[in-house]
Amino acid sequence: MTISGQLVSFVPSTDLDVSEMFYVDTLGFRKIDRDNFTLVIDGGEGAPVRITLVQSRGETGYTALGWRVLDLDETVDRLRAKGVDFIRYTGMDQDDHDAWTAPDGLRVAWFRDPHSNVLSLIENHV
Repeated sequence: MTISGQLVSFVPSTDLDVSEMFYVDTLGFRKIDRDNFTLVIDGGEGAPVRITLVQSRGETGYTALGWRVLDLDETVDRLRAKGVDFIRYTGMDQDDHDAWTAPDGLRVAWFRDPHSNVLSLIENHV
């Protein structure tokens, strides 16, 4: 591999206070650092996510971050209890936990952060 080191993810935010409430308080990720321009969280297993202040952001529609979870249904239920709404896509056969099952058995459920970044949960028992 040409690049060695830990991958760092970046997500745009137009309000770091709102992002901190969502990522730290609602989703439960540990805050690593915060300054006037960036909120850094532990996105899981030590992988840093830098939530970066931007003046504006365009609608992307694609998934910005995703987490592989052991039990998607349980995770969806816990997030719903905290007020997180999941996305239902027209034309996709999604179950009661708003999860779509790919032909290979991978299950995916999507939700948005307060700045409309699409986030996902992924479960694969195959």
